[in-house]
Formats: sequence, C-alpha cells, structure tokens
Amino acid sequence: MAPGNSKIVIYAALAGNLAIAMTKFVASWWTGSGAMLSEAVHSLVDTSNQGFLLLGLRRSARPASQRHPFGHGMEIYFWAFIVALMIFALGGAASIYEGAQRLLDPEPIRDPWINYLVLGVSFAIEATSLRVAWRELRRSQPGRTMLAALRGSKDPSVFSIFCEDSAALVGLSVAAAGLALAHVLQEPRFDAIASLAIGGILILTAVFLARETLSLMTGESASVEVLASVRAVLEGDRRIQRIEEILSMHLGPSDILLGISLDFDDEMTSEEIEATVHDLGKKLRSTQPSITRVFVRPVQPAKKKVLAGSVTS
Repeated sequence: MAPGNSKIVIYAALAGNLAIAMTKFVASWWTGSGAMLSEAVHSLVDTSNQGFLLLGLRRSARPASQRHPFGHGMEIYFWAFIVALMIFALGGAASIYEGAQRLLDPEPIRDPWINYLVLGVSFAIEATSLRVAWRELRRSQPGRTMLAALRGSKDPSVFSIFCEDSAALVGLSVAAAGLALAHVLQEPRFDAIASLAIGGILILTAVFLARETLSLMTGESASVEVLASVRAVLEGDRRIQRIEEILSMHLGPSDILLGISLDFDDEMTSEEIEATVHDLGKKLRSTQPSITRVFVRPVQPAKKKVLAGSVTS
C-alpha cells in the first residue's frame, strides 16, 4: 500500500477522534457519566495513537544508511506496538479503574439526552472513519474475510485504525446501553458496568494489535500469495533445475526482502548465471512490486560441492 493511502486513513481517524474526544469530555463533565468519561479517554488515546502512527510513517520512510543498510521501514511496526500499549494502559486500564470507582461510589446522571446526542454524532463519525480504513484494507487484501484481511495486512497504519474504530463503535454501543439502563431504571451502576465493559473491549483490542505487530517486528514472511507467485516465476524458467529454498521477510509494509537458493543448469557459465539472476530479479519485481531486494544463492545437487557466495539482483 502506498504511504499516501495510509496517511489518508490516519488523517481521517485523527480528525474524527480529536473532535469526538473534546465533545465527550464536555458531555461527561456536564452529565457525570462514567461511561462517557471512559469513551472520552478512549477517543483521546486514539487521537494520540494516530499521532504515533504518523510519526512512525515519517521515520520509516527515511532512506537507507550505513548503519541501517536495509532502510528504516520496520520502525513503523515499533510505533504500532506503542499504539497497542497505549490502548491497553491508557484506554483499557483507565476505563476499568473509572468503572470500578463509579461502581463503588455511584453518581446519578444529569441531563442524559446530552450523552445520547454525543454518542449518536460520535457513532456517525467513527463509522465514516471505519469505512475509509475498511476500503483501504480490502483494496490491499481483496476477497478475504475481515479477520483474514487483518491477519494478512502488513500495514499497521491501516489495520490498527480499523481495529481502533471497530472497538470504538462497539464501545459506543455499550456506553449507550449502559446510559439507557441507568436512566430508565434510575440505577447509575449500569453506567459503571458499561465503563468496565468498555475497558475489557479495549484490552482485547490491544492484545490483538500487540500480537500482530510483534509478529511483524520479529521478521514476518511474505504472504502465501506472494510466495506462490515467486515460485511460479522460478518454476517457469527453464534455466533453473531445482528450487532449494525461498526465504522472505517484510522490512516494511511494502518492502520485502527475498532470499533464494537455486540449482541452475550445469552447462551454464558464470556469466550466464549472472544474466539469469538479473532477469529473475526484474521478473519478480514486476510481478510483485513490494519485492525490493532479491538475493540469489546458486547451488548444485547435494552430491556435489555447494558453490560459495551469493549473487544479488
């Protein structure tokens, strides 16, 4: 996915969450709702998270250097992991703490209609942001179910926003239900229970995001579809006798390093092998533009000596 598309998703979420957070804080102060306060904290955390993701995109776009010869693309995964920690600590834990306090010391809700109005507007804004994130997610992962698309996406600036917005919509629904019960039954503890539930939703979201970003941080391979297209290109070249190994690793959302061990035709000269490696590099990059580096290691059958060194395309 192009960085520009990722930024569109982040900017859409940032603008919506900033406006929503301020509105929720005012509504919480006015009405005394614990669930609304939890939602306000949630939106404020989401706003800061979008800032972290923008910072990650900017830093990951820095060019390669002597100290970082493969570039800085993986840094976006670090900032996405920070986002998961923020959701867990400042979103989930804070909401549970607030809910527990209100449960022990319930406070009546004033002017509940303000909460309903804010929740309705927030729901519309979050749904719009979610739609933007879902469109970009489906564009990069066509034909997949929602969970498969989330697991298959390598761009945390998109799947993090999607998970945040999804959690926000569920949280808004829970907050509305808690407020309605507290209002109709005149029992403010339902509002506190809603705050506890919102905290649980955020913690589950944080755990999912942490697992996904941790996998990317530790060197996740290219998708099955990308590896299948690589194998198809290699198997279609008659100069290759055997494919010994195909290794891959994401250095960024759209930056794949590929390492291949190949047994070439025994009659080929070293110049012909070099020309073949060059051709393969061009074919692989044209088939999968996200493949940015290709390293090829020529080998011979096991009964013969393995050639030393490697050839880079």
